[in-house]
Amino acid sequence: MGVRKIFTFVAAAGVALTLVAGCGSSGPEAAAPAPSVPSPSAAPTTPAAPSSPAEPTSSAEPTPSPPASPSPTATAPDKLRTGDKGEAVLALQRRLSDLGYWNGKADGTFGPLTQQAVFALQKAAGLARDGVVGPKTQKALDQGVRPKAKSTKGHVVEIDLKRQVLMFVDDGKVSQIFNTSTGSNEHYEYQGNTYLADTPTGHFTVSRQIDGWRDGPPGPLWRPKYFNGGIAVHGAYSVPPWPASHGCARVTISAMNWMWSNDKLPKKTKVWVY
Repeated sequence: MGVRKIFTFVAAAGVALTLVAGCGSSGPEAAAPAPSVPSPSAAPTTPAAPSSPAEPTSSAEPTPSPPASPSPTATAPDKLRTGDKGEAVLALQRRLSDLGYWNGKADGTFGPLTQQAVFALQKAAGLARDGVVGPKTQKALDQGVRPKAKSTKGHVVEIDLKRQVLMFVDDGKVSQIFNTSTGSNEHYEYQGNTYLADTPTGHFTVSRQIDGWRDGPPGPLWRPKYFNGGIAVHGAYSVPPWPASHGCARVTISAMNWMWSNDKLPKKTKVWVY
């Protein structure tokens, strides 16, 4: 099933029609030149593609002294959020990983990748998507809440539009879960035409890929894996917990690098969107 694209003209009656296109290179952005593609070991030059978002640091801060050993009566904080550090965060990261919520390497620092995993957990549990681990999110974590797969055989990437999660599924078992942001279903303008930013449902396969940046009109796509015309799974700097793309399924730059490094999304991989 290809990307729906309805090119129309303003007829004598003055009726203008809407076009529907993806965020990749087979929609209206086909005329845009693709930038040079760096080798897998080289980072792109413009914009830079970090292997993982960096936490802000300040060289002006004094070096803290080693923390004192916690007393037997010490309790975990009521909430964990971006910027927090310590054993409680490390335990959170390990629990998320055990459940399949990808958050990179557990390092005891609540950074952007941990927040992405918390978003995914909250989506699976039907909770408010604030990225903060409060009592309700902690309960979902303790109960081991995970989204269920629809496929039952083979290696399949499932994109759940309602929950806004992307899952790797092997023989019906969910192995990895990512926060994703798909089509906003809003209209946008490009070169005088109107397009609908939607992510069509259906069963597809990865047909082509670019190991580097694809600089399309909707914005840069990092290492895209195209599965439906111009619609792809790709890395992006912004992956909010709500639909915000032009039709593609966004994940973080680090998550996309992990998928490439571990060959998790090769050509011919089945992609189910529902």
